[in-house]
Amino acid sequence: MMHPLASEKIWFDKSRVEEAECNYYSQKYSGKGASSTTSSALVADIQNIKDHIRNALGGQSAVSASEIDMQRLEKLESENKALRSLIERLESRVAALEVGGTPAPSPASKPAAVKEDDDDDDMDLFGSDEEEDAEAAAIREERLAAYAAKKGKKPALVAKSMIILDVKPWDDETDMKALEESVRSISMDGLVWGTSKLVAVGYGIKKLQITCVVEDAKISTDDLEDQITAFEDYVQSMDIVAFNKL
Repeated sequence: MMHPLASEKIWFDKSRVEEAECNYYSQKYSGKGASSTTSSALVADIQNIKDHIRNALGGQSAVSASEIDMQRLEKLESENKALRSLIERLESRVAALEVGGTPAPSPASKPAAVKEDDDDDDMDLFGSDEEEDAEAAAIREERLAAYAAKKGKKPALVAKSMIILDVKPWDDETDMKALEESVRSISMDGLVWGTSKLVAVGYGIKKLQITCVVEDAKISTDDLEDQITAFEDYVQSMDIVAFNKL
């Protein structure tokens, strides 16, 4: 472990320098003819001074080291106190948050619950069921009546059919335009004429192919054939090519 005073700027070699200086002067004075007794006394005095200086420096170094250690210890203690106070504040805040997250039930809610129980005791279960059944039956009857009225107003679906007819003339000299006009002149309730075209049969003879839509309940194919073949001047016969329900 490094000595606490290793980083301090202290002159540790001062004692050695002073010792070398004392030796230098002792040798210098002893070389000029001084007596041995005087030299010995001078050397002893120098040695005493050197020991005194060394002792003083050693005590000062110990004092300085102890002062530095005390300062560091006081600093650590102050930091420890600051950290402890911070931890205590944080713990108090956490405790306050935990207490605030689960609020205690208010005492006013208990009498309300007791009052609700009293209301439940006073409730007539059988009477309420009968009233509800009567109301439900009335509502159901009202809805059924409204549905029946709405259904009665709705028009009934009319069955219709699309028929394609072939109307054949007597010969190639028959006026096909007059034939078509005669067929289209037939007017009955539930009959609607559609498109038509001339289809070649052979030997210059053409037939009239015409479409019509009829109501099944009002028009029959027999009635339609009788009225078309009634034009004997133009019509030889009539055939049903297609009959499709709509």
